[in-house]
Amino acid sequence: MIWHCGRFDFDTSTPLIMGIVNVTPDSFSDGGEYFDTETAVAHGLELAAQGAAIIDVGGESTRPGSDPVDPETEWERIGSVIAALAERELCVSVDTRHAEVAARALEAGASIINDVSGFRDPAMVAVAQRSGCGCVVMHMAGEPKTMQENPTYVDVVVEVRDYLRDRAAALEAAGIDHSRICIDPGPGFGKTPKQTIELMRNLHELVHLGYPVMVAASRKSYVSAAYKLDGADMHERDVASAAEALLACELGASVVRTHNVEMTAAALKDLRPAVLLGLGSNVALVAEPGEETEAKIAQINLAVGSLCSLPDTQIVDMASFYESEPAYYTDQDAFVNTVVLLRTGLPPKELLGHLHGIENSLGRVRTVENGPRTLDLDILDYQMYVASDDELTLPHPRVAERDFVVKPLLEILPGWELADGTPVNSVPEDARVGKARRL
Repeated sequence: MIWHCGRFDFDTSTPLIMGIVNVTPDSFSDGGEYFDTETAVAHGLELAAQGAAIIDVGGESTRPGSDPVDPETEWERIGSVIAALAERELCVSVDTRHAEVAARALEAGASIINDVSGFRDPAMVAVAQRSGCGCVVMHMAGEPKTMQENPTYVDVVVEVRDYLRDRAAALEAAGIDHSRICIDPGPGFGKTPKQTIELMRNLHELVHLGYPVMVAASRKSYVSAAYKLDGADMHERDVASAAEALLACELGASVVRTHNVEMTAAALKDLRPAVLLGLGSNVALVAEPGEETEAKIAQINLAVGSLCSLPDTQIVDMASFYESEPAYYTDQDAFVNTVVLLRTGLPPKELLGHLHGIENSLGRVRTVENGPRTLDLDILDYQMYVASDDELTLPHPRVAERDFVVKPLLEILPGWELADGTPVNSVPEDARVGKARRL
């Protein structure tokens, strides 16, 4: 997925790091450290050298309980910093909720508006609409001054997801292209540590919306709660924040906003490849008459259970079950199919061996090509890996032509491109084989 941000286009298939430059006297962790232009610019350049693809410059603290800053004061703090960094060909993001500040920042060379208020102000939407900038839409319940006063949700994951979906849709309705939008769940903004942890462990629900997801967990109080820190030691917070960034990226985050770029970049070197598996069954080993579909689902679930026990492997997401027409060899029963997203450290052929073992344990017999089977496990795509030999071809050469693969895959990863650059939806639906419907 490409995130278009003015003159910068970012491939979000590998995580981007956004380095933080707070030009404020009162930010929660580094207020006052970079409060003059020279120091702030030097810090931004240092973050870029350490691996930040984007430098996020802010002049108003939005920590819990903070007082608002008027736009003129905010601009006086950040204007020269943004201009200096942009002149050095860096991608600069302006962290602001004031439309007039955003407009001036874009004129000074910024390429992204990072709005903690989620573009609720029509004037901010208009500023974005007039430019080609990237837009980060964040969820925040209330205002910074009062947002931590008893934040309440029925279901924090659903409510944040739906809010971000609706705000992003409003931007698109205003003429801002889908490819310019990134969403941010706003950890710690109008959320207790417990609520934030629940939200962050379910990031896949936001990934389903089809936008790059940014995570700004750096030094947040929920990180201390999640990793059982006392919060006073900033080095410990940075270590935990880097671990949280890695976990977020394994769950699907595309952008990580951080104070400590060097430590975060080091942590992300341990990010395991994303792997997509196709699972299918059309022979029920044990089923009462009329319960064949349920039996096929049960067999697939047994396979999923076996996947959970693979070494250095974690299931990140799983699509719904789909019933599909048989393809290629049509004289057989209908299939039940799904797609599973893994993160794994297993090399492709070693993973394939494990999958064959799971198939065999559940009664797979290979007699007729594309014929009936109790279980079929295919590696559809292995991130950043393209290969073809007698044993394994990746990406799977028939992904895009199979409706029973495309529909469940796009359910969990809208807009996914295979490792060879082929869009999953490159074949029109009416030209695909194995027509599928969600059960």
